[in-house]
Amino acid sequence: MASHSAPVARVRNVTHRYDSVVALEDVTLDFPSGRMLGLIGPDGVGKSTLLGLLAGARKMQAGEITVLGGSMAKARHRAEVFSRAAYMPQGLGKNLYMELSVAENLDFFARLYGHDAAERRRRMDRLLRATGLDPFPDRPAGKLSGGMKQKLGLCCALIHDPDFLILDEPTTGVDPLSRRQFWALIDRIRAGRPGMSVIIATAYMDEAAGFDWLVAMNEGRVLATGAPDELLARTRTASLEQAFIALLPQTQRSEYR
Repeated sequence: MASHSAPVARVRNVTHRYDSVVALEDVTLDFPSGRMLGLIGPDGVGKSTLLGLLAGARKMQAGEITVLGGSMAKARHRAEVFSRAAYMPQGLGKNLYMELSVAENLDFFARLYGHDAAERRRRMDRLLRATGLDPFPDRPAGKLSGGMKQKLGLCCALIHDPDFLILDEPTTGVDPLSRRQFWALIDRIRAGRPGMSVIIATAYMDEAAGFDWLVAMNEGRVLATGAPDELLARTRTASLEQAFIALLPQTQRSEYR
C-alpha cells in the first residue's frame, strides 16, 4: 500500500530566509507517497518557499531535503527529479509561454522530455481531450481565460507522466466553476495513476478538506500534520478554518482573518 512505502519527500531542519525575513524556520517533515497532500495556511507562511525547495527551483540554504529517494543537494539527483516531477508555480499560467498557442506550448514541453513526433501527438491529444481544450489548439495562451490557462499549465506539467506533481495555489484567481473542474480533472488523472504523489499549497479550506493529508503552517513553522478528520478531532472543531485558528498560538487567534 502507498501509505507504507517510503515518503515521496523528507525535509530535515530546513531554514530559509529572504534577507531579514524568515520564510521557513527549522522545518522537519515526511510527506507520505501516493497521496493528495496539502499545505494550508494564509499567504506568507512559507508554503511557496517549501514547494520551490521540493521542486529544486530554489537553492537550499540550511537543512536537508530528500525527494524521490535522493538528496536534492546532489546535482545528478536533481536532474533525475526534474524528469520525474512536475512543478506549477503560483500565478495564472506562470509556466506557459503566452505568445505560443495551446498546441505549441504542449509541443515545447513534450520536446523537452524527448518524446518523438508520434508520441508528442498522442500525449497532446489525450491531455487536450481530458481538459476540454481540444477545440482551441491554435489559440494563444495569453488569450485564454484564467481557468483555461491553469488547465493548459497542468497539461504541460503532466506531459511526461510525472511521479510527483507539485502545485502552488493552482486555483487562486480562478472562478468557482473552473476550480471544481480543475479538481475533477486531478481526480481523474490520479485514478489512472494511483501511485502518483500530489502536493498542493492552498488557502482554500474547502479544497483542503478533500485532500488525504495536510500540513498546517504559520510563520514558517509547522503547526500540525494529519488527515483532515484528524485535525478536526484534535482541535474539536467543525471545520478546517476553525481547526486552523485553534492551532494558532493563543496571541494570534483573535487577530486571524
